Amino acid sequence: MFVLLLLLVFVPVTNAFFLPGVTPTTYHEGDEIKLFVNHLTPSRYYQHRDKDGHVIKSDKEHYLYSYDYYYEKLHFCRPEHVVEKSESLGSVLFGDRIYNSAFELKMLDDKECVSLCKSTVPADDAVFINQLIKNGFLLNWIVDGLPAGVTIYNEQQSSNHITNGFPLGYVESVQGIHGKRMISNALVNIEVPYLMNHFDIEIQYHEPAKSEYRITGVVVTPKSIKRQSATCDFIDEPLSLAENQDTEVYYTYSVKYTRYSRPWGSRWDNYTFAYDTTIQWFSLINCTIVVLGLSAVVIHMLMRALRNDMARYNELNLDNFQEDSGWKLNHGDVFRTPDKPLLLSVLVGSGVQLLLCVIAAVVTGAVELYNHDARDTLPTIWFILYAVFGFVGSFTSMGVYKSFKGPYWKMNMLLSPLLVPLGILLVVMSLNIFLLFVHSSDAVPASAFFAVILTWFVLSIPLSFAGSLIALKKCSWDEHPTKTNQIARQIPFQPWYLKTLPASLMDGIFPFASIAVELYFIYSSLWFHQFFYMFGFLMLSVLLLTLTTALTTLINIYHSLCLENWKWQWKSFIIGGFGCALYVFIHSILFAGFKFRGFTTIILYLGYSLLISFLCCLITGAIGFLSSMFFVRKIYASIKID
Repeated sequence: MFVLLLLLVFVPVTNAFFLPGVTPTTYHEGDEIKLFVNHLTPSRYYQHRDKDGHVIKSDKEHYLYSYDYYYEKLHFCRPEHVVEKSESLGSVLFGDRIYNSAFELKMLDDKECVSLCKSTVPADDAVFINQLIKNGFLLNWIVDGLPAGVTIYNEQQSSNHITNGFPLGYVESVQGIHGKRMISNALVNIEVPYLMNHFDIEIQYHEPAKSEYRITGVVVTPKSIKRQSATCDFIDEPLSLAENQDTEVYYTYSVKYTRYSRPWGSRWDNYTFAYDTTIQWFSLINCTIVVLGLSAVVIHMLMRALRNDMARYNELNLDNFQEDSGWKLNHGDVFRTPDKPLLLSVLVGSGVQLLLCVIAAVVTGAVELYNHDARDTLPTIWFILYAVFGFVGSFTSMGVYKSFKGPYWKMNMLLSPLLVPLGILLVVMSLNIFLLFVHSSDAVPASAFFAVILTWFVLSIPLSFAGSLIALKKCSWDEHPTKTNQIARQIPFQPWYLKTLPASLMDGIFPFASIAVELYFIYSSLWFHQFFYMFGFLMLSVLLLTLTTALTTLINIYHSLCLENWKWQWKSFIIGGFGCALYVFIHSILFAGFKFRGFTTIILYLGYSLLISFLCCLITGAIGFLSSMFFVRKIYASIKID
C-alpha cells in the first residue's frame, strides 16, 4: 500500500542537491527576509461559498498536477531576475519548483499596501485562471523554510492552525442569466471566481535574546480587490477576470510583524492539525481482532492437524503409504519446479525489496516526525534505502530461484535489479508525456531521469549483484527435506473456493481492510500536497497488513495441500498479492469520486493507480509466497520419508 512513497523517486530533480541543516536563522532588525514562491497545487478540500460565506454544492473537479508559479498564463509579478532556488534532493523529489519573488521584506519593517506590479491578463488566460480558481488551486510561498498559509480555528485543539498554502481565489454563487436560459430570461446560479490580488502578510517571530529574532510562523490573508490604478484607493468590490476582454490587475501587499512566545523549536506545531483519529483507531482495533482470530484459528488448526497427521504418518510403513491421503501424499511433488520459475523468483525478490523500503520509510518518517525542518531529506533517505535494499531483494530472488533448481542464474542476477525498476521508469516516462503536453511543473526533465538511472547503476546494481552472488554460494534453500518424483502426481478436482482467483478475491479483503483508512490520508498527501504525519498508525497498518496476508495465505495453501494440490508456488504469490492489489485500485477510483478534470488527469490518475496497485501486489505477493515456502518446508521436514 505504501509504495505510493516510492513513486516520489521519479519526480523532477533540479540542478543541485544538498542536505539541509536544522540550525535556526537569526535575524536582526532591518535584515532581509527572502520570500520564495513555489508551484500552484490542487486542493481536495476547497469549498465554494455563497455571498454569506456558507458552503454550497458545486461541480468542482479534481486536477492532479501543478503549475509553475511563473507560468506565462498566470501573469504573476516577477522580480527583475527570476532565479530557481537550488533545493535539497528531498524537496526536489516532492516536486517543488521554488523561485525568488518580487516581495521585499525586512525584519520588523511593517509596510502598508505596497504596490507590487500591474499585470494585464488576456481573455484567453482569464479563462484558464478562473478554471484554476473554481477548482481550488493554492498558492505556495515559503519564508524561512516555513509554508505561508491562512489561519483556521481547530476545534479539537482549541487553537489556531496555519494551513499549507492559501487559495488563488474564491468562488461565489450569484443569480444571473447564463447560456441557453437567456431566451427565457430565467435566473440560474452562476459560479463567479474572484482573483486574490492583495496579500496581508503576518510574520510571527520569537525573540530568544535581545535584538535577535527567529521566525515561527507565516500567515497570509489574501483579498480580492478591484481598483482602477496602482494606488491603494480600494473599491469595495472583488476582482473578477473578464473572459471576453483584457483585465488589468494591480497586485499589492502589506507586512506586519507579531511577537509570539512560542520558541523556534516548536514552530511547526502551528502547522500540525489534529485530525479526528476515531475512525483510524476503530479500524485498527477491528483489524487487530481479526488478526488475533486468524492467528488462533491457524495455530489451533495447524498444530492439531499437523501433530496428529505427522504422528500417524510417522507410524506408518511404506506398505500402508497408499492408504493414506492428504497433504502428506504431496511429498514427492511439493518441491517440483513451478512454471516460469525465473519470473516468479524475480517478482518475489522485488517484493521483498519494496517491503523493506516501506518499513524503513515508515520508521524514518516516524523518527523525523518531530523534526519538520529536516523532513525534506526523507525522500532522499527512502530512495537511497530502496537502492541499498536491492542487496536483500536480489539475495532473496537468487535463493528462491535456487530452490526451484533454476539453471539460468546469470539471468536471475541481471533481472533482479532491472525488471521492476525498468518497468516503473517506462510507465513514468509515458505518463510524463501527458504532463509535458499540459505544461505542468510536475513534468520530469530529462536530467532527472538521467540522475535516477545513474544512481541506480552506481549504487543499486552493484549491491544487487553482490546479493545474488552471496545467495548463489551460501543460500541453502535448494536443500529440500523431501525428494521430487520423476513423474508428477495428478491433481484431483478442487472446490471453487480453493481455486486461485476466487481464493485471492476472498482472502484479499482482510489485508486491504487493515490499510483502507490509511490509504485515504496517503492519497490526500500524494495527490493534493498535504502534510502526512500519522506514521504511528501507518506502522501498525503495515504490521497488520503483513500478518493478515501471511495468515490468510497459509490457511488457503494448507487446505489446498490437504486436497493434494501440490502447485502452491504461484498460487501463494497470487493469493497474497492480487486480491489486495485489486481492492487498492478500486479504492483509489472511489477516492477521486469520478470527478476528474480533463483527459490528462484521467490518464495520470489511472496510470499511477495501476502502478501503485502492481507494486502493492509485489509486496503482498512476496509475503504470501515466503510465508508459504517456509511453512511447506517446515511441515515436510517433520515427517519421515525413506
